[in-house]
Amino acid sequence: MSKFGDLIDVNIPVLLNFFTEWNEQSAAMHPVLRDVAAALGDKAKVIKIDVEKNKELAEALRVKGLPTLIVYKNGEMKWRYSGEQDANTLIGIVQKFL
Repeated sequence: MSKFGDLIDVNIPVLLNFFTEWNEQSAAMHPVLRDVAAALGDKAKVIKIDVEKNKELAEALRVKGLPTLIVYKNGEMKWRYSGEQDANTLIGIVQKFL
């Protein structure tokens, strides 16, 4: 979990996407997240976390529905949503925390 702390304790927004490969909604988010990452460049981080490989973290954050999207800044959760979002909506949400 200390690696996770290092990941989110930065002064730029970090958009986390909790997913699994077998979940259709999760798979549909991959190209959306690529677009978000491209649009935001180095102003924010976009990180995908496979819940199958990170069960302890997913349980600690109470990730139930997939995909679950969470924005952190300076180690603090700023926004959370379970389900699909479009790229423009996500870009707008992350930009609020720049």
